[in-house]
Amino acid sequence: MTKVASLPPTSTLDAMRTVSPALEHYTNGVLLGDLWKRPQLSARDRSIVTLAVLIARNQTTEMPYYLNLALDSGVKPDEFSEIVTHLAFYSGWGNAASAVVAAKPVFDKRGITLSGLPAVPGEQLPIDEAAEAQRATVVEKNFGAVAPGVVHYTTQALFHDLWLRPGLKPRDRSLVTVSALVATGQFAQLTYHLNRAMDNGLTKAQASEVMTQLAFYAGWPNVFSALPVVKEVLEKRPG
Repeated sequence: MTKVASLPPTSTLDAMRTVSPALEHYTNGVLLGDLWKRPQLSARDRSIVTLAVLIARNQTTEMPYYLNLALDSGVKPDEFSEIVTHLAFYSGWGNAASAVVAAKPVFDKRGITLSGLPAVPGEQLPIDEAAEAQRATVVEKNFGAVAPGVVHYTTQALFHDLWLRPGLKPRDRSLVTVSALVATGQFAQLTYHLNRAMDNGLTKAQASEVMTQLAFYAGWPNVFSALPVVKEVLEKRPG
């Protein structure tokens, strides 16, 4: 069974109690008392999903609490660093920069410093040459004449660099990407990235539970808009 390391800060609970007692009720009962204890997804995975939503939507108020929870649940500081870097590409540089500012006090309080971590890793993860060639061919055919710069950086910066950084496992990187896409309503990219997530090790049961977690943190409308895509992907997957 997963567990939540601690309740939100007293100031947050006090604000809820004053402004929206019902929100406090659902936070303590349904969210922290039930959702986070469901065994279908580990607390570490739930933390990754939730942090991806907060960063993608630039919702930094809750960042300290959920970053502390993530670190207590097994997310390493350098993995969080990679999550932020990854989402700079998928949710925008400004959102990533805001996340860095919100996260720094947590790092400072815990005595965490990554100043010695190399910005450019020495050895990249292996690339699936056939799958990458197919992806690059499709993108070039569809958009090469429209936005050659986008096509160039999609290949060189994203798929030949960012996705190959060893600081975050491919499954986790996919989990971050899928979560951010749903959180921001970017469903056109969801089929590709959900399939990639499952190729990287995310199971059908875990994919289903990711949607449950996202319903609370990205909102029911975003999740219900994503579910037809998720349904189609899961039905077409073997097993």
